[in-house]
Amino acid sequence: MPELHPVIHPINRFKICATLNAYGAADATMRMEMRFSSLRDETGLSDATLSKQLNTLEEAGLVSRFREYGSSRSKDAVWVMLTAEGREAFANHLAALREMAGEAAT
Repeated sequence: MPELHPVIHPINRFKICATLNAYGAADATMRMEMRFSSLRDETGLSDATLSKQLNTLEEAGLVSRFREYGSSRSKDAVWVMLTAEGREAFANHLAALREMAGEAAT
């Protein structure tokens, strides 16, 4: 039986992982990233909350991010993606939730 991932389980981190997964922003055969501002808008989180949650996910090796420097700080772009480990952990977490929901429904 798959188990819930303790780092992904809190709702804000789950929303971040789910959004990155849904948009294909993951380290796979074709590397794709999602812009921080787009991720913020999709999850409905503030800049500070998103940044704090990304720190936790990054420390756990589940996401990676990098800054693309513009001509000024206001023109910098931060890009975020699930790592291969993050994709696998999210898929297992989702499987655990589905299994729990299936057992609860019967």
